[in-house]
Amino acid sequence: MNTDELTGLITSRRSVRAWTDKPVPESLLLKAIELGTYAPNGGNQQNWYFYVILNKRIIGSVADAVQEVAEYMASWPEASKLGDAAGRMLTHASFFRNAPAAIAVAAKRYVSPLEEMISAREKTDPRAGVIARGRSISNARIQSVSSAVAYMLLALHQMGLGAVWMTGPMQAKAEIEEILKVPPEMDLVAFIPVGYPAEMPPPKPRKPVSEISRVIREDIAR
Repeated sequence: MNTDELTGLITSRRSVRAWTDKPVPESLLLKAIELGTYAPNGGNQQNWYFYVILNKRIIGSVADAVQEVAEYMASWPEASKLGDAAGRMLTHASFFRNAPAAIAVAAKRYVSPLEEMISAREKTDPRAGVIARGRSISNARIQSVSSAVAYMLLALHQMGLGAVWMTGPMQAKAEIEEILKVPPEMDLVAFIPVGYPAEMPPPKPRKPVSEISRVIREDIAR
């Protein structure tokens, strides 16, 4: 694959939210996961775990759990401040219930010896606290899983499948973890409905590189 072909694959990928009833071969989903495991990950911990869901009843149960939590949040007095967003939250919370398949992504918990050292040190050293907060912003566990998901989405797209990377269902994290029997040492972090696209959303404009980047060629004046 040359750069132009790679560019075409990346720029043609869409977040797909409507699917046909055509079943998704298990082998394709497992292949996408396999390719996802070649993503960079912190300390080569490979701390990800994937639940491939082909059972429509289970997908429906997950959707029900997400919808119930959305309705609960919409009942809060504070939700009135959201305006139209509250209605969209209710309408779109469980749109994925008709997806032919889904991949739920979990991450194992891991505390490195370095993190243990910093955690102990910050109790008496204010600067250690600053260091800890800086490191927490770039959470290696979540970044590792996210890189795997990005690889998977490209693989699924190349296979002719459509998927959408969802974090909204994590509002029902506890309920979904119970449905999928996720062990206590793991956290569910993403949910990816998958199927053959019933429609392909139009492209959305991207900010120009000049607007979102800065090339530093010389010493920065202080």
